[in-house]
Amino acid sequence: MSTGPGAASAPAPRTHDTPRKTSMFASLKVRNYRLFFLGQVVSNIGTWMQRIAQDWLVLSLTGSSAAVGITTALQFLPMLLFGLYGGVLVDRLRKRPALLVTQTSMALTALFLAVLTLTGHVQVWHVYVAAFAMGLATVVDNPARQSFVSELVGRDQLQNAVSLNSANFQSARLVGPAVAGLMITGVGTGWAFLFNGLSFVAPLTGLLLMRARELHVVERAPRAKGQLREGLRYVAGRPELTWTIVLVGFIGTFGFNFPVFLSAFADDVFHAGAGEYSLFNTLMAVGSLTGALLAARRGNARLRVLIAAAVAFGVLEIVAALSPSLWLFALLMAPIGIFSMTVNVTANTSIQMATDPAMRGRVMSLYMMVFLGGSPIGAPIVGWITDTYGARVGFAVGGAIAATAAVVIALVLARLGNLRLSVGWDHGHPRVRFERREELAPAA
Repeated sequence: MSTGPGAASAPAPRTHDTPRKTSMFASLKVRNYRLFFLGQVVSNIGTWMQRIAQDWLVLSLTGSSAAVGITTALQFLPMLLFGLYGGVLVDRLRKRPALLVTQTSMALTALFLAVLTLTGHVQVWHVYVAAFAMGLATVVDNPARQSFVSELVGRDQLQNAVSLNSANFQSARLVGPAVAGLMITGVGTGWAFLFNGLSFVAPLTGLLLMRARELHVVERAPRAKGQLREGLRYVAGRPELTWTIVLVGFIGTFGFNFPVFLSAFADDVFHAGAGEYSLFNTLMAVGSLTGALLAARRGNARLRVLIAAAVAFGVLEIVAALSPSLWLFALLMAPIGIFSMTVNVTANTSIQMATDPAMRGRVMSLYMMVFLGGSPIGAPIVGWITDTYGARVGFAVGGAIAATAAVVIALVLARLGNLRLSVGWDHGHPRVRFERREELAPAA
């Protein structure tokens, strides 16, 4: 999240700054961010528990995988329909009160589902309504949480804080499903919903305990007509925003469909079971957590890091698609997780740092709409490719699209910034980077 002028012209990409390293947990020294982070630790575990319990409940009520898909679609649908309007609203509102409202509404939705399930009155349409209600809250909650981070820590520690948020979410991804599985088999799905509802007490308490005077002041956008169009024009006039969102759109749509790819490899390619499928997901989550922590050590979000990570991510997916053995395939899940999280964190941070604070809610809502909305669109496409031509082809196509998009966008940005590729040696190590053409011209 960077403060930048609202002009339409894009600043030239920076190419020579020395990466500024920082402490891996530097942002946790900020009291307000520490309260936010600890609240999210508890809430994210509850969120992952509800995801597992919700799918399992729908499957047990209907016996239909299609019904599970409808539930997921209903949870994403509000972001696709109203995501941009949520960003306009976030730019007008104070973030902390907005989050108090959205987090409370999500807590009440989870508790509503818990009561219905525990009393034996739950029906599948109740779950559909709850999923849609959660999605509606997310329309405002997601861009508000994303943009609130800059108010908590300021510009200098923004990448560190965004990276720690991602590490937080990935840690919960390791813990939440495991706890949910034990709870569902031990006492039932209703208790998982109850835990999620009560877990919101932690972030709500953190928000209430924050010191308002220590927040970094961000000017809010006044209410006016045409703010949605203004946000779209703002992004369209800044190539570093436009092409980053386009890249994330391609990767999210075609490269991040891991439930389709991994389940197909576990079942059709290696003829394994649920244990191996769980192993693939666990190793990828470990890699994602590692990638988030490594990103937390970098002080700057650089477009060249984003491009390199996207290329590596796509190439590794192609290599994994060709993997001859289950164990080699499983081991490749960790580096794929590392580079996927590097793409995620770097794109998120670079967009926020290149965006005027008054526009940040609208820009982040567009980013999240593209990122979250890509998978539901891409999943049927890569699913058809996988069913028709096999899991190896489906996975390789996803990786090829991701890598190709990264290379093409790198060339576009280089052309816009009047850059050329420079390959050489620096203190005995190979160096590959973009440099300005005039800097490479011989001196007069």
